[in-house]
Amino acid sequence: MCGINGFLDTSRQREGAELQAIALRMAGSLRHRGPDDGGAWADPETGLAFGQRRLSIIDLSPAGHQPMFSATGRYVIVFNGEIYNFSDIRRELEALPPGQAPRFRGHSDTEVMLEAISRWGVEEALGRFNGMFAFAVWDRQDRRLCPALDRLGEKPLYYGWTGPAFLFGSELKALRAYPGFNGEINRDALALFMRHNYVPGPYSIYQGIHKLPPGTMLTLDWARAAAEPGAIPDPVPYWSAREAAERGGAEPFRGSPGEAAACLDELLRDAIKLRMVADVPLGAFLSGGIDSSTVVALMQAQSQRPVKTFTIGFHESGYNEAEDAKAVARHLGTEHTELYLTPQEAMAVIPRLPTLYDEPFADSSQIPTFLVSELARRHVTVSLSGDGGDELFAGYNRYFLGLSLWGKVRLMPGAMRHTMASVLTAASPKTWDSVFQRLGPWLPAGLRQARPGDKLHKLAEVLGVHNPEEMYLGLVSHWKDPASLVLRSREPATTLTDRRRWAQLPEFLQRMMYLDLVTYLPDDILVKVDRASMGVSLEARVPLLDHRLVEFAWRIPLSMKVRVGQGKWLLRQVLHRYVPQKLIDRPKMGFGVPVDSWLRGPLREWAESLLDERRLHQEGFLDPAPI
Repeated sequence: MCGINGFLDTSRQREGAELQAIALRMAGSLRHRGPDDGGAWADPETGLAFGQRRLSIIDLSPAGHQPMFSATGRYVIVFNGEIYNFSDIRRELEALPPGQAPRFRGHSDTEVMLEAISRWGVEEALGRFNGMFAFAVWDRQDRRLCPALDRLGEKPLYYGWTGPAFLFGSELKALRAYPGFNGEINRDALALFMRHNYVPGPYSIYQGIHKLPPGTMLTLDWARAAAEPGAIPDPVPYWSAREAAERGGAEPFRGSPGEAAACLDELLRDAIKLRMVADVPLGAFLSGGIDSSTVVALMQAQSQRPVKTFTIGFHESGYNEAEDAKAVARHLGTEHTELYLTPQEAMAVIPRLPTLYDEPFADSSQIPTFLVSELARRHVTVSLSGDGGDELFAGYNRYFLGLSLWGKVRLMPGAMRHTMASVLTAASPKTWDSVFQRLGPWLPAGLRQARPGDKLHKLAEVLGVHNPEEMYLGLVSHWKDPASLVLRSREPATTLTDRRRWAQLPEFLQRMMYLDLVTYLPDDILVKVDRASMGVSLEARVPLLDHRLVEFAWRIPLSMKVRVGQGKWLLRQVLHRYVPQKLIDRPKMGFGVPVDSWLRGPLREWAESLLDERRLHQEGFLDPAPI
């Protein structure tokens, strides 16, 4: 695991030493991602420079140093991530006829990547890689720069132009370290943030800086870039989640539930086994939920010694999963470490969040994710995580809320729904509150609600939708009209709002799962896991996102995912082979912290200073009135 960065300065006005110094400075901002080693390389003739910080996981020797050259010297790479099937690819390369087989100098997956690219080219090699990765490779012969990202977006890569220089890096802080970087806030991206609680790709908080989409690669030709600085070619997909979902629907699994469980068990075992390969200590996050318990159970089933597992707990009962995790750990026989945190210890993380995330990011579970990563890093360098199960096996509560709401709403004629919505929104929430207050003594107990005006307006939103996807957008939106809040902004199209990008799937539940897989998962969940873990120099691996598992999951019929109003049925069948059902079956609990009580209590003064009307006016981004 590493941090990578680089640039192509088409002005070619800098000497090699200066180019290399800039690349090292950019890499220095990523030291937390790679504290073990660092390096830079520059080609003054083209103005190209690469920088890298290394967290040594596979082949701890200097043979894994980056930037790395291929055996022929034609290709140079900087690479962040892991290629889990690198041993198989290496054997395939070594089996080539004499004169074609490369001579390997070390045992790193980086070297195998380079030689695979040398043999098959970038796009074909990408199709062979099973891993999480962001890399940039420079073809010295054809003078082409090719950045690429893994299929699901586990690793980050930002890119864009500053003046005559094309920049890229694992985090925005690396781009900011480039001399003359223009960090103009993208107000349209800020509007998107206000809706989603994160900045969705391909946008970033900076104008002109983009996130490389999952499963894609860029090809930047040096001659064309020098002739047209600022022009960026469109990312080209080498794997498509949409195609995987549609193909899975067209070619569903035809076997019995028992056969499906056996196939899933086998795939999970192999995905987890591949991710247990490391030359450093390894463990796993364990919350006691379905996903993390499945990962740990299959780790322990394939390990000769107790797996190291880590959990953090809170004393607030509504947020504490530590007892459940302890019970699962005890049953599996893991070497379990738990740490109970006070609110003060959790709140102490807040000042570090802007440095960790670089752009607005409002998923409150970033705090416990950082804390469990910090705990794990005291004992291991690699930790497996259970993320991805909700999107693949229908685990989110909002799926069943959406189905329930749409099932009721669609039975009403459209004209009636819209009339009722108009009546409910004719009065403000405050007016409705006063009406209910006056009627209070005569109302049945069930109608005596806190903030009834807000609830009636939310009901009006549901009644006013034209299709289930519109309802889903409302369920995942935190501000319904963000462009009215962010001054001088317009909300650009995203995958959620552009129907042309949706997978053609017959069931509303499938469409919700797909949209989460290509939006919420890469832009929220995986951002959270990457920045929180890498912020403490810990590599987090996500076996449920092995692309073979993802493709298989889309072939599984909904009847094997959802039963009796509960998701993850098939995943539960696999887990029950290793962990008793009574330890697992309980209501889903989010990995959160009690932000509401903090903001009303110890953080109130801090929050009110941030929301001060004069401050908002002075900053000029947000309209203070609705805030």
